[in-house]
Amino acid sequence: MATVFDCSVSAELLAGMRHARGAIAKGELVVFPTDTVYGVAADAFSPAAVQRLLDAKGRTRQSPPPVLIANTAMLNALAESVPQKVTELVEAFWPGALTIVLNAQPSLHWDLGDTNGTVAVRMPNSSIALELLAETGPLAVSSANLTAQPAAMSAAEAESMLGDSIAVYLEAGAAEPSGTASTIVDARGLTDDGGSLVVLRAGDISAEQLAAALEGVSVS
Repeated sequence: MATVFDCSVSAELLAGMRHARGAIAKGELVVFPTDTVYGVAADAFSPAAVQRLLDAKGRTRQSPPPVLIANTAMLNALAESVPQKVTELVEAFWPGALTIVLNAQPSLHWDLGDTNGTVAVRMPNSSIALELLAETGPLAVSSANLTAQPAAMSAAEAESMLGDSIAVYLEAGAAEPSGTASTIVDARGLTDDGGSLVVLRAGDISAEQLAAALEGVSVS
């Protein structure tokens, strides 16, 4: 039976965060607010938990989830390398609605699905999400909805689709600011001095904003 916590009430927020941490540690799923839409999260280093996430959404291994992190130290641990232009990208847009695809650190023991050796990483601009991530470490997170359905704008909307496949729902009201999904970029072409950036999915951050933040970089 799923448990829902109203995060606008301080006592429920504290209890909800405690239950969410416990659920993640047991390989269960948690729904929480981000700065874009509500997300469903699993321990990124538990293949069984990640598979549970994919099954709950009705997704296959060909659609691996991104990984949310609490700080840039986690980025350096997950990515094979972080060139200077990637650092500039992070400084300009994190925490925020930008998901960055890089080559994954080959020594990592995890299985997110068919990633072809990459990892899609984001630091969300959400106090609840960042607090939970700081305590759990990196989480595999996808939008809290069934595949082909609209992304959930509240925990209640997520529960109507995902039901008891989720252990804990953290409700914090309507998604802010816009409910727009993050922009996804392939940053593997960035170097210390320039290179190229490819927009894989348009979202809250425009290609024009990306180009303005990265001098000497081709954005397509």
